Amino acid sequence: MADAAAQYPYQDPSLPVEQRVEDLLSRLSVEDKAGLLFHTMTGYGDVTQAEPMFGLPSLQSMVAGRRMNHFNVVGSPGSAREMAAWHNTAQDLAAGVGWGIPLTISTDPRHGFTDNPGAAMLAGPFSQWPETLGLAAIADADLVQQFGDIARQEYTAVGIRVALHPQIDLATEPRWARINGTFGEDADLTGRLGAAYIRGFQGVRLGPDSVATMTKHFPGGGPQKDGEDPHFAYGKDQVYPGDNFDYHLRPFLAAIEAGTSQMMPYYGRPIGTEYEEVGFGFNAGIINGLLREKLGFTGIVCTDWGLLTDATILGQDMPARAWGLEHLTREERVVKALDAGVDQFGGELCTDVLLVVVRDGRVAEARLDESVRRLLREKFVLGLFDRRHVDLDHAERVVGSPELRDAGQAAQRAAVTLLTNGAEGAPLLPLHRDVAVYCEGIDPAAVEPYARTVADPADADVAIVRVKAPFEPRGEGFESFFHAGSLEFGAEQVAHLAQVCAAVPTVVDVYLDRPAVLAPVVEHAAAVTASYGTSDQALAAVLFGAAEPKGALPFDIPSSMAAVVASRSDVPFDTEEPTFRFGHGLRY
Repeated sequence: MADAAAQYPYQDPSLPVEQRVEDLLSRLSVEDKAGLLFHTMTGYGDVTQAEPMFGLPSLQSMVAGRRMNHFNVVGSPGSAREMAAWHNTAQDLAAGVGWGIPLTISTDPRHGFTDNPGAAMLAGPFSQWPETLGLAAIADADLVQQFGDIARQEYTAVGIRVALHPQIDLATEPRWARINGTFGEDADLTGRLGAAYIRGFQGVRLGPDSVATMTKHFPGGGPQKDGEDPHFAYGKDQVYPGDNFDYHLRPFLAAIEAGTSQMMPYYGRPIGTEYEEVGFGFNAGIINGLLREKLGFTGIVCTDWGLLTDATILGQDMPARAWGLEHLTREERVVKALDAGVDQFGGELCTDVLLVVVRDGRVAEARLDESVRRLLREKFVLGLFDRRHVDLDHAERVVGSPELRDAGQAAQRAAVTLLTNGAEGAPLLPLHRDVAVYCEGIDPAAVEPYARTVADPADADVAIVRVKAPFEPRGEGFESFFHAGSLEFGAEQVAHLAQVCAAVPTVVDVYLDRPAVLAPVVEHAAAVTASYGTSDQALAAVLFGAAEPKGALPFDIPSSMAAVVASRSDVPFDTEEPTFRFGHGLRY
């Protein structure tokens, strides 16, 4: 049928998008429509084989058997050429099914340092940049837009056309495990940088050279009770003790104004507000009422992953994140979400369940058509029907090119945030060249262009120690990737740092994926820097004065865990007497 479809109006690029949408919609079976409403994972590799990491069937079976054509691609092969070749093979598969609807390929962030497969992918062949917090530390909207444009170039070169980001939640609860993907604690900074991010990916308006952004997590996933994450049942509640719900909406207003094409509600359920106490993906007051009617959003709404079906992820049994609706069947959850206004089910492939509720009259086919129109419209606007393949040579030239890698390295250096620097009038940084340096947590090879490295602090003139923000391990498998709980360094680690610092003047760099309690580090170290995804080489360049630290804290640094526990989860800058304030950052 796909070959014959070339004669139909929807295949004619000279026609208006709306005419093409309506023509194709009129030809689709209910099975075709159901397939469009699902957006799940697939992996790079043989399209005829199952994807083992997330226990998914083959791409071929999902496209041909379930009529699905939106996929979040996970993993990373060794080269851009391999990614592009896989994309073309996948599109050829789709072209031979039904009406030949092309695949929309999406991805979680791929340009940073995080190794949490529940939130991002390793950079692989792409240019590598600081995490979103690092972009916030630089606080330059032009740079953020440049990053978005560079990521757009790399994504489109390998056929990725939807970014499952930016994440514009506000980090008002310091313990939350998703903070490293945010722009920090301040709503105005987040709104300004989030809008620049969207413009970088999408351009002034969505078009054939754009990557559509799926902005998340509406209406703001930051105010989690006790800082726990709603991927897990113990973190399902979002609370607003400061009555500050609207503060978390402010970045989303900026994103809508910037033209974000898609929106993702979070898993959590609002407690003690005017809204029903069910997960945001099932919440009609939040989606239809607030997002669509009040804020005027007309784009695609896709749920976060796994709201309908219990699953096993990375060896861990995970219940469906149907918080507040655990008692409902999958069919009832599907109906509830569609009634709430969602267009797609993320991380799901139960098209059969949707077909049941349509055939028994609980969901009208006309309701599917509302969402299908939005989904088809984006495919046409992105030019997917008119340019199905990417050029392998172009992908190889663009992705990870020296120019783009240099831009990422420069941003890594600029994001470094200098918190303390020796005694007043006697700064330790930048370090003198040719000193003897003891290295811990940093590759000595990164230091050796500037200085001589030694194996014992007693033989050193200075020490450089890199550590990561502390967390409390939570279980194994999927859960282990989420850094949650206490922000205080353990006594053993503090004692070791104190020992090194007592032996030699020491620079301590702390990777902040959350706002750690740094008072013990500041007490002992001669100088302290913060980083948010910076290579050893980039950090060494800053420490030895080959580059300037330009970062400023994107959140307050709390003085203690007692101050964190006493703060209100929805209120920014609410911990008592923080060690460092938002915006703090020294210069050379």
